Amino acid sequence: MSAFTAIDSSLLAPVGDLPPVEVIFGRSRAMQLVRQKVERAASTNVPLLIQGESGTGKEVMAKLVHSMSPWKEGPFVKINCPAIPATLIESELFGYERGAFTGAYASKPGRVELAHQGTLFLDEIAELDAALQAKLLQLLQDGQVCRIGAQEDKRFEVRVICATNRNLEQEIEAGNFRRDLFYRINVVNIKLPSLVERREDIPQLVNYFLEGLRPKFEHLVRPLSSQLMQMLLAYDWPGNVRQLENMVKRFVILGSEEALSSELISRSQSSLSSVKSDDGTMPLKKLTQEAVGELERRVILKALQANHWNRKLAARDLKISYRALLYKIKQAGLPSKRKPSQPSTVPGLEM
Repeated sequence: MSAFTAIDSSLLAPVGDLPPVEVIFGRSRAMQLVRQKVERAASTNVPLLIQGESGTGKEVMAKLVHSMSPWKEGPFVKINCPAIPATLIESELFGYERGAFTGAYASKPGRVELAHQGTLFLDEIAELDAALQAKLLQLLQDGQVCRIGAQEDKRFEVRVICATNRNLEQEIEAGNFRRDLFYRINVVNIKLPSLVERREDIPQLVNYFLEGLRPKFEHLVRPLSSQLMQMLLAYDWPGNVRQLENMVKRFVILGSEEALSSELISRSQSSLSSVKSDDGTMPLKKLTQEAVGELERRVILKALQANHWNRKLAARDLKISYRALLYKIKQAGLPSKRKPSQPSTVPGLEM
């Protein structure tokens, strides 16, 4: 532990509550490629850049890298760049000396100092202004920073992990991000796939979230029906894994699959035909049935395409019997087999 200062434990992000590695990476090829890169990079002390859409698990991945590194016994210190006002973020990062400015009644260590012999996680790094980008560059170059109001630099051993949901190359071209800093933080780059790119991991993630809620909602936690799971598999997930977790929480608390399916329908980008009665109303039950049928059709089509129209392999992937799949293919109005001249997708059903 650092001899520079006593660590304020409230500033340290806990890393012991990570999901199991098998859940984090799932079984999708996209995440297995990420796993290979993480396992190679974790033991090094080079900067790491994690990119991905909001909700893909960038902070979880940063904590995992820390827990797998030789510095796992050291602190994991997080700073959420956009959450701290621009006027305060410099003092939060680098600390200050007593009397450095009005209100500085005592010296305060910065997050960099607190992360000595551990990991500093800068979330949404693209939000840093140009002046702070220059100071961060100095830290990465020589490992030294200077508190506000201090006369001397101090050297720290810190593994820096940055994360962003922005395209930093575009930010550089727009003049919002330093090119030299980008090259410093981008020594190892990990791009997390969206949930749509790893749909096959959804059932495992759902089960993990359900089990996590069991201690608090024991009598409310129950498995999802196959119909609802098919809707989850076919949904577009703009909020990625975070959205899936929140949706599972709502399912447990509300205890109603209809409430969840209606939410999926209202947010879905797929076009559904109107189901209206004579008085102009749209019954939820009837609408839900139509939506489930349409989404089930898309899931079956995707499974058939993935298995080159081999119905037995598709049935295995869908975890239903071969006869049940034949029935559903007929019910959905899909062809029983693909003709040589038939395109691999059906118009309006691309996923």
